[in-house]
Amino acid sequence: MRRVLVLGISGAGKSTLARELERRLGLPFHELDALHFTGPGWAVNPAFAEDTARVAGADRWVLDGQGPEAVRDLMWERADTVVWLDLGRAVVMRRVVLRSLRRSLRRERLFGGNRESWREWLRADHPVWWAWARYADRRAEIGRRAGDPRYAPLRVVRLRSPREAEAWLRERLPHGTALAAPDTPSCQDEGPSSPRT
Repeated sequence: MRRVLVLGISGAGKSTLARELERRLGLPFHELDALHFTGPGWAVNPAFAEDTARVAGADRWVLDGQGPEAVRDLMWERADTVVWLDLGRAVVMRRVVLRSLRRSLRRERLFGGNRESWREWLRADHPVWWAWARYADRRAEIGRRAGDPRYAPLRVVRLRSPREAEAWLRERLPHGTALAAPDTPSCQDEGPSSPRT
């Protein structure tokens, strides 16, 4: 497990899990949204595809997020492991609503120095509305890619609840886990879910 892509819809907990993998495995963590949004007014990085390709081309990393379609194939081709947070819609929506409320109330600085404002709650691309509208599509796309032979021998760990994610971390990646060599047999162990499910 050297190049790990953490996926799921907005609010699933991708960044939290990716940071934990960074801590436990010593992998450099890259937040896809931070690569994508680099300026005020949610300005998009004009070199986003190149920057993502540079990160994905490295030997070791953990990335959170699906990203725009232009970079998805590249990330899937380079990853050796996908950790899919396939949480139920109710769990995701509770999380994304609470996160956006917190960000708006506290005026938290996000990618490129941006902040979620109350006015943005009225936009269709606000994380809350986006997560609701795109939940089924995003889930279907990840499922299709997880079963696509183009990405073999990719390992897919599908975690369907916060409890299952915690158990996977506890049982498969206990604190102090050393980074395994690329061909170490223990890398094949999928934890609570089976490959490509």
